[in-house]
Amino acid sequence: MDWRLKFKDSVKSDFRQIDLLEAKKILKSLNDFVDNFSDEQERILLKSGIIKKLKGNLDGCYRLRLRTYRVIYKKNLEELVILVVRVGHRKDIYR
Repeated sequence: MDWRLKFKDSVKSDFRQIDLLEAKKILKSLNDFVDNFSDEQERILLKSGIIKKLKGNLDGCYRLRLRTYRVIYKKNLEELVILVVRVGHRKDIYR
């Protein structure tokens, strides 16, 4: 199964607030994440805490930890799409 990466329109403004070098690292990490995404990989990352299923107003979303940044995403199983909802520093992402 090949997963695709999609971004909500609002993610563009999230990236504008991040240093260019950091933004490039985040994009590369996201592409690697999607290229290697599988049920088994997801279980490993959940167990290690790199990804986490979110609750509350972000129910149905997951958090991906990338150094000091966090990516909030949803999985769309019908289209095999990882939809990036937000990208930001860990101190600001949940606000």
